[in-house]
Amino acid sequence: MLRKKLSLFLSLILIVGVMAACGKNNNEPASSPSEVPSASPSESASASPSPSASEAPQEKVTLKFFTGKVETVDLINSMIKKFEEENPNIHVEQEYQKDASSVIKVKFASGDVPDITTVVAQDYIDQGKYLDLSNEAFWSRILPSIKDLSTDIKTGKQFKVATNVTMAGIFYNKKIFSELGLKEALTWAEFQSNLQTIHDKKPDVTPMFLAGKDSWTLGHLIEFMAHGVVKQQLGVTGARKAFINNESDKLAFDASGSGIDLLAGHLVDLKKAGLINKDALTATYDNQKETFTSGKSALFAQGMWVLGDLLKMNPDMAGDIGFSPFPALADGLKPVTLSAEDSVYAITSESKHPEEAKKFLEFLFKPENLKAYSEFLKQPSAFTDVSADWGPLKDQAAAALQAGANIAFTDTPAGFSGDDAGRMMQELLAGKYKTSHDFAVAYTEAWNKGWGTTK
Repeated sequence: MLRKKLSLFLSLILIVGVMAACGKNNNEPASSPSEVPSASPSESASASPSPSASEAPQEKVTLKFFTGKVETVDLINSMIKKFEEENPNIHVEQEYQKDASSVIKVKFASGDVPDITTVVAQDYIDQGKYLDLSNEAFWSRILPSIKDLSTDIKTGKQFKVATNVTMAGIFYNKKIFSELGLKEALTWAEFQSNLQTIHDKKPDVTPMFLAGKDSWTLGHLIEFMAHGVVKQQLGVTGARKAFINNESDKLAFDASGSGIDLLAGHLVDLKKAGLINKDALTATYDNQKETFTSGKSALFAQGMWVLGDLLKMNPDMAGDIGFSPFPALADGLKPVTLSAEDSVYAITSESKHPEEAKKFLEFLFKPENLKAYSEFLKQPSAFTDVSADWGPLKDQAAAALQAGANIAFTDTPAGFSGDDAGRMMQELLAGKYKTSHDFAVAYTEAWNKGWGTTK
């Protein structure tokens, strides 16, 4: 009996306890702090705190990087991979287009605007398409001359930044030149004479190789050789102002004996004499490199950006690659060598992720990355804190700079890019124009139309 009473008493206590617990407010803790057992130091260290709203995972950002620089696509992709490992919340998509200067017109017009691009044109600077980078910290690390070339003439601001110094001129096979007793040509007469000698003495070798299918390579002939006449006459700053402001009286593209007229006439003469490749209109940039490294062509016009590919294709040729200025197009003119900014980057003003874009550029601009880039491209760095063994043509490059006038890139209108100029050169070689002067007149009209003028 006693046992039954005790059991009933305990049951009543249990029921009362359960009812008391059920009567508590749902927001009230189940027990007071004093009732919660303390965690040991080791347990506290290993426990993961619950994330607060402010510590929620960041949304992943995608940056669009648009480039026309074919030589560095693979290298940049490898750098993007490393960047993404260090910045898991930022994804970078690189897009390469061969005709980048034309494609970006469509991108700006359609709203498919990249965050970062290597394509910069004065028209787009004038239209406010690029972010002002004037106050970025990296300028203190860049050569003053390259900063000057990166500065907009009209506003004095920097909307682009260049990582390298590049040069362009004539690449030639030193072994062939030595066998035939040829010297670097500084005048057009010497240049054509060298080509004729190669044609006569080595009929299996193409004297000068043009990669006409890739229009930008022909556009560079105009930019460096034909525009080189204006650039040496007006100087770097004077020429930039004349190009940007389209000062037609100073440019005088359609004048008889202008750089445009002279170059057009010379190229037609080379074609008639069989001194350029027969497939000049269908040959590619890759063909240009392949024929040179295999000894099937003697020379071609190009920039230092090609050197890395040449050495990759034929490492044994390192000692046989020569580099010289572009020959003067006429008596009284100087030979010219491009010495300018290269590997240019800009952030678009329409980018929704400007801070992330700057972060990516900061990563590319790390000394170790710039060193790798410089040595890959075989071009000196524009950053003073980067020491790179950029290639075997250092001495020849220095000699080329001493041999004539040093010129910069042309500030072209967005409406008439280097690719557009190259397509006109394709038409010239295809026989569209009766005379070189006809070509100069057509070129002037296209140039003015590109600026939106009818001068």
